[in-house]
Amino acid sequence: MPQLWQGRASKAVDSRVNDFNSSIRFDARMIEQDIQGSLVHSAMLGRQGIISRQDVDDIHKGLHSILDDLHSGALEIDPNAEDVHTFVEQTLTARVGDAGKRLHTGRSRNDQVALDIRLNLRAASEHIQGQIKELITVLCDQAEKGAGYVMPGYTHLQRAQPVTFGHQLMAYAWMLLRDLGRLQDATRRMDAAEQLGFAAPCGNSIDGVSDRDFCIELCSAMATCMMHLSRLSEEIILWCSWEFKFIELDDAFTTGSSIMPQKKNPDVTELIRGKTGRVYGDLNTLLVMMKGIPLAYDKDMQEDKEAIFDAVDTLELCLRTVTPMLATMTPLPANMRRAAAKGFINATDCADYLTKKGMPFRDAYKCTGTMVAACIREGKTLEELTLDEFKQYSDLFEDDVYTAIDLTTCCEGRTSYGGPTKASVMKQVADVKGKLA
Repeated sequence: MPQLWQGRASKAVDSRVNDFNSSIRFDARMIEQDIQGSLVHSAMLGRQGIISRQDVDDIHKGLHSILDDLHSGALEIDPNAEDVHTFVEQTLTARVGDAGKRLHTGRSRNDQVALDIRLNLRAASEHIQGQIKELITVLCDQAEKGAGYVMPGYTHLQRAQPVTFGHQLMAYAWMLLRDLGRLQDATRRMDAAEQLGFAAPCGNSIDGVSDRDFCIELCSAMATCMMHLSRLSEEIILWCSWEFKFIELDDAFTTGSSIMPQKKNPDVTELIRGKTGRVYGDLNTLLVMMKGIPLAYDKDMQEDKEAIFDAVDTLELCLRTVTPMLATMTPLPANMRRAAAKGFINATDCADYLTKKGMPFRDAYKCTGTMVAACIREGKTLEELTLDEFKQYSDLFEDDVYTAIDLTTCCEGRTSYGGPTKASVMKQVADVKGKLA
């Protein structure tokens, strides 16, 4: 296909330059948006009297026929075309004649690129937002079921204090809810060009063709979302290991080993963890690409599409896979409870018990630490100590100590806002689902 810009040059462009310059391989995915923009542009030309009503009708008929043939498979995009805009215009001209040559009046390909990528990314963002909502809903459903499953909470990956499985899952639901807000904000800021369903036209024509802030902002929101998915994936990897065994993943979302028949590998979550770095790289590509570009358009900006499209595709793929994996996982609350008991995560509650009885907290802290050290040596938990053994450390201990250090009591006693109690988890689920609705 000849280039749209041929005319000034006295000799043909080297084929290697054509190959290097071509973007059809990755911008072909914007063909529907390109046709949509051309329909609106040609209608404007007709309204302004720049082209005839007949030309507008012919252009619209031709563009709709291209779209229909693409959908039916009767037309394939020519991989030798310079870009998607060239392919559409030349295919249109072949079908409707001179009217097709008039379509480009009053606009450049830079205008088309700026419009097409906004339209494409707006649709992609809306799709991803829907996927995130599905994932949040699954987390809420699993949290609701696990609102009373006591498990160890961790700091420094050391058992710290008792929480519930539902409380842990809702932490990720809140993170993803913020991701949803970031995507919505980024989409609002690319919302320019009224006739195409946007909120308003661009305020500055140079900014309109040379801005890629919306790509960077959207990619940043997606990178943050990938970070949250990666953290959740790391939890899942730990939880389904034999060392933890807090959950069991469905066989449909695990793989085996080619040599070790006992293996059940959490490949989905490991891949999400790995692909997070890929999206970070896409964001860095966009930032570095734009950092030294003067106004207005420069060819460097052609590199935006591969990076942003890769980020979109990667996040969509991860969300599409992780959501059913979490929906089908089976919690193992007995194992969670056993780990909580062995981790002395009720030690703070034991110290608080002594404090309530009148012992200064620092003394209660030291007393409880001494008890934990002795239990570790003897292979016991605090709950397994007899009352006589408790009294060896302090006469303040009475029968009610067993209620005070019961793991469920420990969780249910933490009634602060956003805490791990069953009621709190259920309220969080209701709040998050309410925000989604």
